[in-house]
Amino acid sequence: MPVTADTPGLLDGLTVLDFSQFLSGPFAALRLGDLGARVIKVERAGGGDLCRGMYLTPTDDMGRDSTLFHTINRGKESFAVDLKDPDGLAQVRALIAGADVLIQNFRPGVIDRLGLGQRAVAEINPRLVYCSITGFGTEGPWVARPGQDLLAQARSGLMFLNGDEGQGPLPFGLAIADVLAGTAIVQGALAALVRRGRTGQGGHVETSLLDCLIDFQFEVLTTYLNDGGRLPERAGYRNAHAYLSAPYGIYPTADGYLALAMTPLDRLAPLLDPLELAGLGDSAPFRRRDELKRRIAAQLSERATEAWLAVLEPEDIWCAGVLDWDSLLREEAFRRLDMLQELPRPEGDAMHTLRAPIRVDGARPRGRAAGPALGQHTEAIRQEFGL
Repeated sequence: MPVTADTPGLLDGLTVLDFSQFLSGPFAALRLGDLGARVIKVERAGGGDLCRGMYLTPTDDMGRDSTLFHTINRGKESFAVDLKDPDGLAQVRALIAGADVLIQNFRPGVIDRLGLGQRAVAEINPRLVYCSITGFGTEGPWVARPGQDLLAQARSGLMFLNGDEGQGPLPFGLAIADVLAGTAIVQGALAALVRRGRTGQGGHVETSLLDCLIDFQFEVLTTYLNDGGRLPERAGYRNAHAYLSAPYGIYPTADGYLALAMTPLDRLAPLLDPLELAGLGDSAPFRRRDELKRRIAAQLSERATEAWLAVLEPEDIWCAGVLDWDSLLREEAFRRLDMLQELPRPEGDAMHTLRAPIRVDGARPRGRAAGPALGQHTEAIRQEFGL
């Protein structure tokens, strides 16, 4: 049966309490919601998730919740409460007693001071899967530092894999630490739910932005650790991977850019100008990497991207045109993915956003609505739980 907004998902019947803000925790809750779980977003009364006021573009209406908030919190319910008020805290404890998963990304120690740390909550609901995301773990000198994506990237060593040699550190243009941490929490939560199905016991799943950024580099860090601690050298020209030689990289063409992946030079050379590449073969892949890349770039710049694809793809050269968002959305391959959806906002208008990147029994889950208004479901949830 196709999975739609009106049919059960894989996690139908499970309740997730999302105490988190910004991206990492809310992203994890979003994915569990995409899989069919009910997600109740527990927010500060009077303010809510700080992401509600995080406006990224001039077209975002600053008189309402940001598009970013709706993107990360679509389909959730909002329960507004003052956690410092004894009555509000009692209501939250009642919600916890009936929940299956709790996600929080407070700074270490904050949620414990509220009386909602993992050990305290386990006494309320021993079957609960409790999920914690921090910036830099729960021990060590960085514990109290702000757990923000760019700062985590800066401390992870990741930035020195991007850009050309001598360029200096270069961050990813995405909140990659947040998304990776959210993904890791979903994996851990699902595994803990499987264990609970066997034993009846919940558990504590933890990760940090730094954990996930270090794990993201597992391939190259393993190389470094087994290479005597020698740091990799980025290419000085068109670097794309510090440990891979030419032609691996992105090259300008007459009308755009072309990506070349792992391709033996003796297969690529006859399709370009063999004389230009003579003497720069695999025998010295790194010693003359920049020189070889410059010669390849000079030839690729003479023709359009599609012209090169017509030459290289039939010869099984691993290559691709480099697309921006406008060109990506015009591609038939993108249309076939069926990744776009339109969801209603509480204000009444529609928001265009993406769907989950998975299919269940051949169908991609659809959302029901954008993010909730602050406290939109508080009274209904109180009545439902008898608060």
